[in-house]
Amino acid sequence: QVQLEESGGGLVQAGGSLRLSCAASGRTFSSYAMGWFRQAPGKEREFVAAITWRGGTIYYADSVKGRFTISRDYGKNTVYLQMNSLKPEDTAVYYCVAESSWGILAEMIRTTRWRSWGQGSQVTVSS
Repeated sequence: QVQLEESGGGLVQAGGSLRLSCAASGRTFSSYAMGWFRQAPGKEREFVAAITWRGGTIYYADSVKGRFTISRDYGKNTVYLQMNSLKPEDTAVYYCVAESSWGILAEMIRTTRWRSWGQGSQVTVSS
């Protein structure tokens, strides 16, 4: 498995931006699909975005389309989540994930589909 460490969370006002980073180590970064999930207080963990190992296919949850962008830097073994136009309902702990296989969107939105998880990074959006 690959080890993941998130950074970049924090407190921001509604309408603002944040960029989350996830540094990967332990395996060949370029052979893993990467993604992000989030979990708000009292709610189930939900899919946010995912990107294939070559970056050719990207999935987004409908709730973040047009506002969030996932990308990866192979030289730094890092995946990013750029979050713009943040809303209070984006408040959650954000988790970076990695998986060596890829599937259709209906598969990749399931938490059980991803084997490697980071510890999480808190994002709080104030109104």
